[in-house]
Amino acid sequence: MILLGTLVNAGAIILGALLGRMLKRIPESMRQTVMQGIALAVFVLGIKMCLGSDNFLLVIISIVVGTVLGEWIGIEKGLNNLGHWLERKVGGSQGSIATGFITGTLVYCIGAMAVLGSLDSGLRNNHEVLFMKAMLDGFSAIIFASTLGIGVIFSAVPVFLYQGMIALLSTSIYSVVSESMLDAILVEVTAVGGLMIIAIGLNVLEIKQIRVANMMPALVIAAVGVPFIDWISKLFS
Repeated sequence: MILLGTLVNAGAIILGALLGRMLKRIPESMRQTVMQGIALAVFVLGIKMCLGSDNFLLVIISIVVGTVLGEWIGIEKGLNNLGHWLERKVGGSQGSIATGFITGTLVYCIGAMAVLGSLDSGLRNNHEVLFMKAMLDGFSAIIFASTLGIGVIFSAVPVFLYQGMIALLSTSIYSVVSESMLDAILVEVTAVGGLMIIAIGLNVLEIKQIRVANMMPALVIAAVGVPFIDWISKLFS
């Protein structure tokens, strides 16, 4: 079953969020300190992801161009509106569901495990990577839900759609790009995602509020940029 890993991943987020909701009576000081610790870990993870880039200029260009597109489209505003709509439907407090939903969606969808795991599920029917990601996401959902609120549970929907789409389309990916090109693309996409992960860490630490969702088109720019640079280099070699 191609979507098994994706289903387990989404289910783990839902289960983790429900468990985290039951832990909402944790003292505020403890929740704040735990959230700061998670934010620092996310920050370091983002740095590690960035350092894997083979062409950091492409990363910078992707962030700049992608952010311009994201600001023009208004992705962050759209996600916030969706979060506030969910708040009205389920009766959440102002901003609580939107914050948890956006943070969870960005953290769970950005990164190599989501892409590689989905590709493995689709191409080889191997769900080990997504099972491992499910464990990590489920655990973090417990913490996120206990600190950011139940809105984290709704991030399971975009995670399912995103990873499921990659898994279903994976059979045709290698007809478009070679395996070596795909590896190169994943390196740069992961680096761009790392910068976004750092920004999420800064948001959680409340050092600076960055509209991270508006940077999401940068992932597409990086994915397109790698084969474009390869084509240019071959053209002038």
